[in-house]
Amino acid sequence: MTETKTGRTIRKRNLASPLRAFLRIESGSAGVLVAAIVAALFWANIDVGSYEAVWRTQLSLRLGHLELSRDLQTWINSGLMTLFFLVVGLEARREFDLGDLRDRRRFVLPSVAGLIGMLIPVLIFLGINHGGPGAHGWGVAMSTDTALALGLLALLGRGVPDRVRIFLLTVFVVDDLVALIVIALVYSEDIRVLPIVVAGAAFAVMLAIGAGGVRRGWAYVPVAVVMWGALLVSGVDPVVTGLAIGLTAFAYSPGRSDLEKVTGLFRSFREQPTPTLARTASIGLANTLSPNDRLQRIYHPWSSYVIVPLFGLANAGISIDGPFLAQAFASPVTWGVLLGYVVGKPLAVIGTSAGLTWLSHGRIRPAVGWAGVLGSGTIAGVSFTVSLLVASLAFTGDQLAEAKVGVLSAAIVSSALTWIAFRATNTLPQDKRIRALFGHMTELIDLTPAVDEKQDHVRGPADASVTLVQYGDFQCPYCGKAEPVIRQLLGDADLRFVWRHLPLSDVHPHARLAAEATEAAAAQGKFWQMHDLLLDHQGELDITALIKYADDLGLDQKRFHDDLTSHAHAARIDSDIESADNSGVSGTPTFFINGRRHYGAYDITALTAAIRMARARARARLGRDAPSIRS
Repeated sequence: MTETKTGRTIRKRNLASPLRAFLRIESGSAGVLVAAIVAALFWANIDVGSYEAVWRTQLSLRLGHLELSRDLQTWINSGLMTLFFLVVGLEARREFDLGDLRDRRRFVLPSVAGLIGMLIPVLIFLGINHGGPGAHGWGVAMSTDTALALGLLALLGRGVPDRVRIFLLTVFVVDDLVALIVIALVYSEDIRVLPIVVAGAAFAVMLAIGAGGVRRGWAYVPVAVVMWGALLVSGVDPVVTGLAIGLTAFAYSPGRSDLEKVTGLFRSFREQPTPTLARTASIGLANTLSPNDRLQRIYHPWSSYVIVPLFGLANAGISIDGPFLAQAFASPVTWGVLLGYVVGKPLAVIGTSAGLTWLSHGRIRPAVGWAGVLGSGTIAGVSFTVSLLVASLAFTGDQLAEAKVGVLSAAIVSSALTWIAFRATNTLPQDKRIRALFGHMTELIDLTPAVDEKQDHVRGPADASVTLVQYGDFQCPYCGKAEPVIRQLLGDADLRFVWRHLPLSDVHPHARLAAEATEAAAAQGKFWQMHDLLLDHQGELDITALIKYADDLGLDQKRFHDDLTSHAHAARIDSDIESADNSGVSGTPTFFINGRRHYGAYDITALTAAIRMARARARARLGRDAPSIRS
């Protein structure tokens, strides 16, 4: 790896694991949402009267003389959907704090693509509906559905790397934010100033509570309810509440020192298992997670699997027959929405990516290859949630039904175009397919500092295209389980392996001394021999056992013993621990592949696949061939 080819950051983070969880939830929930849409269509076409009657049922909340009464559809669209936009805000904030967007330059292209990706569809819609009664519904044609698009991309683009989904998600961040602003400013009626002031005051109180270090969720709930209720009364769509809260929820990785404090709390509970200490340990454990992460874990599954499908069930039902379809496809509203998404979105994403790359002479470019940009552009034409929300605010009667036909038709056509794009990509030769998907974007590096052959312990050729770094603890049982996998991988002639120390002394009392023992052995030229021996005997790591291992390896025992008792190599261990902290590592084993942190399983199948993918990225970036990995 060369530093000139990679971006580098020392900011701690834990992005990929929650991001992959986010993508998995979105992918799984897409099927539930599609089922809800189909159910709504069947219901409306079997008995449209009962469908409309159910969602027009009034639900009232009363406290003394105060009463809030709305129909079920409104409670879903303006109530439950607040939680959907909370998740959108949380994901946007996490991208800024922990994701690739922490390098603010990388936000330029997705933000511009997101804005133009809304502007062009709106212009197409207005061009088709110019001067007509449907022109005021231009907001229906602007926003991609994050959950449905990501889910369909997972189904239609099997084998598409996560980077394509991440690129698409960063475009959606701007898309969702702007769409919600449009709803608040354009499609809110009878705006009342005093309730907006109340909502602003409630939001200020919420920020003050957060600044005061309050972590308990119940402290925020009453203030959030006041904010939501004030916006509802003001005439501004109260879903803004969710987005505002989500954007203020900080995201960060659990620090090693915080985890060590939790270990101390648990140890106190273990010694004296009282309810008070149990609660203290539980609260301490929860507080190691960022507010963003805790809110995501609570609300994201509910949003994806319950709220959005329920929204689909309440809004997608339209009665369809031959005459109606003929009417709909003769309507400028239907065609404005359909062409806005199917033509406008791909044109915006592809055109913006090509234009900014050309104008910046390659300094600003998409994080994926041309196939990834094309597939992202076509799948961005999938709309639903925000589009139907705007349609319900802008239209009634036949125009509302026509807008729904346009939205559903755009989702079908965009899905078909995405399948064709990735199907064609898969027919390319391997090298061209890799470049088409990955492009030439330099990557941010998680590992700090970079591997140094003079400082680090390295196995394998220095010119290998893939470097696998492990932060390990000789007493950690999971490191012991990973060791046979590593030894199998070392059969690859194009892989180098690096071990860095991270002794978790709060849970493994012999780990620190064992790490120093390997450095004492390294001083006599036998680091890897001692490394292998200790991982084979993790249950025997006291000083007596370590001295015996030194004797077995033929080391100078007096020198070895003196090094251990004087802690001669403590600074070397501390240096690795510092690098772990700078790289956002708090547990073992943690792996980095070509400087990027590896999340998930570390069995032979998972690591082999990750190494193969890293080699493909290196090949695409450097434009050179590398030998294939041997399983």
